[in-house]
Amino acid sequence: MSAEKKFSSEVSNLPFIMTPKKNEEVSSSGRVDINILLDRARKEKEKETLTNLVFIGLTLSLIFVVGIILSF
Repeated sequence: MSAEKKFSSEVSNLPFIMTPKKNEEVSSSGRVDINILLDRARKEKEKETLTNLVFIGLTLSLIFVVGIILSF
């Protein structure tokens, strides 16, 4: 029982952490705008696409360099 009491007192002594809310994401009624969510999803998709293109470019460059080295 002393361990349970100690744990609960340690948890209650922790500082309260609030996550800041952006004004544009949550309106005064507490609803989230669907356009903001769609915009965020599009930005994440663009980042994934850019990352994939970089990896494809590096892979093709590696194949090209290895092909040139092997041709000599």
